[in-house]
Amino acid sequence: MTAADVLQILVYLVLLAGAASLLGGYLARVLAGERVLPDRLLGPVERLIYRACGIDAAHEQHWLAYAASLLAFNLVSVLALYALLRLQHLLPLNPQMLGPVAPDLAFNTAVSFVTNTNWQAYGGETTLSHLSQMAGLTVQNFASAATGMAVAAALMRSFVRRSARTVGHFHVDLVRSTLYVLLPLALLMAVVLVWQGVPQNIDANITADTLEGGRQIIAQGPVASQVSIKQLGTNGGGFFNVNSAHPLENPTPLANFIEMLAILLIPAAFVHAFGRMAGDARQGRAIL
Repeated sequence: MTAADVLQILVYLVLLAGAASLLGGYLARVLAGERVLPDRLLGPVERLIYRACGIDAAHEQHWLAYAASLLAFNLVSVLALYALLRLQHLLPLNPQMLGPVAPDLAFNTAVSFVTNTNWQAYGGETTLSHLSQMAGLTVQNFASAATGMAVAAALMRSFVRRSARTVGHFHVDLVRSTLYVLLPLALLMAVVLVWQGVPQNIDANITADTLEGGRQIIAQGPVASQVSIKQLGTNGGGFFNVNSAHPLENPTPLANFIEMLAILLIPAAFVHAFGRMAGDARQGRAIL
């Protein structure tokens, strides 16, 4: 290992530790329902979601009701994603005219992505339409990550509350995790990845003539938006078959560094958030 290798690792650890500490404090405030910096912009959107879905944000749930809400949400998500994959040949944003995903593969993919397992038993660029990638897998990369964050929040509340019959509200935790944490971070990261050369469009594949006289098909599509939440949500399921080993998902050393930083950022921030919620930051640092 060279001095440059050691320096790169040290820079990574320092940036991860600093960013996780800052995000941990912010995350604790988000999960506590406190006002945060984006509240002026996102607060009306949050309240609109609650009204549209009939959610009483002030009401907390017993852990059984919390678990039931989680399971119901995941069941609906599995059915919706399965239907989308099976019907993609009838839906728009399918420039390659790809057919429906096979029933067994569609079921496996739907269950896998909803449960944050993200087992990729398919070639993304040869199997899924742009709509399936965006409205299916990318949406579930957000939803499954937010579901995991909600469960972690409920678990932390059960530890830090001395006597309580409730652990929060699943849908409130889901909405706030998505709206105030995952969406802003994913948007920022997607913009940086586009700057680094990751595609973000809804165009058909490109056929290029190679220097050797052959022809090569170059897949493209809404890649940056999917890669950003794939990394931030610790999901699998990249746009391409080989995920971030593909040069269009991970084109530069800086993009690679950012993607590695993103995949540990929220997990590391959560232990800091636990320390803040417990009223003793040392507990978070000890777990970290």
